[in-house]
Amino acid sequence: METEFIYWRHSTPVGIKIEEVSGCEQKHGEVWRAMAMQVYCENGRDGYREVGHLPNGAPLLHNEETRISITHTGHLLVVASLPKTPEVNLSEFSVRTAMGVDAERCDRSQVLKIRERFLSADELTMIAPDDVEANVIAWTAKEALYKAAFVPGIDIRTGLRLLKLPTVDEPHGQAEIIRQPDDTPLPMDLYTYISEGCFVTLAFSHTCAKYSRR
Repeated sequence: METEFIYWRHSTPVGIKIEEVSGCEQKHGEVWRAMAMQVYCENGRDGYREVGHLPNGAPLLHNEETRISITHTGHLLVVASLPKTPEVNLSEFSVRTAMGVDAERCDRSQVLKIRERFLSADELTMIAPDDVEANVIAWTAKEALYKAAFVPGIDIRTGLRLLKLPTVDEPHGQAEIIRQPDDTPLPMDLYTYISEGCFVTLAFSHTCAKYSRR
C-alpha cells in the first residue's frame, strides 16, 4: 500500500530531538530524498528551514545555532538535532555538539560481507559473524560516530571504537572516538531504536547539549 509523505517529530530518552520523514513508496532514489528534505524544511516551527553544508560536508541549518545530523535509507529520512549552542562555533569540533545519526534496514545482510572493513579485530570477536541485526547496528553506530567525530578521513575501524553495542532489548551502548593529535579517547554514548524497519543509531558525547527529558 502506497502512502503519502509522513512527518513525525519526537524526543528521545537521551535528550536529542528526532524528526523523521517516511512514506511515498512510489518515488525512489534522489527524487524521494529531495522531496523528503522539502517536507522536513517545511515543518520548521519558526518557518521554512534551509539546509546547507559546511566545508567538511556536515549539514547545518542556515541562521540557526544548533547542530544537526542527517541520514536516509530507503524511504526513511532522519534528522537529529541538539538545542541551540551559541557558545560554540558549529564549523569546528566541540564536545558540546559531538553528535551523529545513521540508519540502515534491520535485514540488510550485505553488511556481513564487509564487516572486516568497518570493525576492528576486537570488535570482530565481540560481534558474531552471522548476527545480521548486531552487525547492522554496529555499522550504523560506526557511521554515526564518524559524523560526530568531525574528522574527515578518520579510520572507521580503529579511530571509532565500539565498547558496548546497543541491542533491541538494551538500546544504550558505549563507544570512543580517538582524536589526534594526542589520541586521547573521547567517551561517547550510543542509542539505537527501530523505525520503519530500520535501525536508527545516535552517537553523542557525554557532555553534549541535550533537551530536557521530561
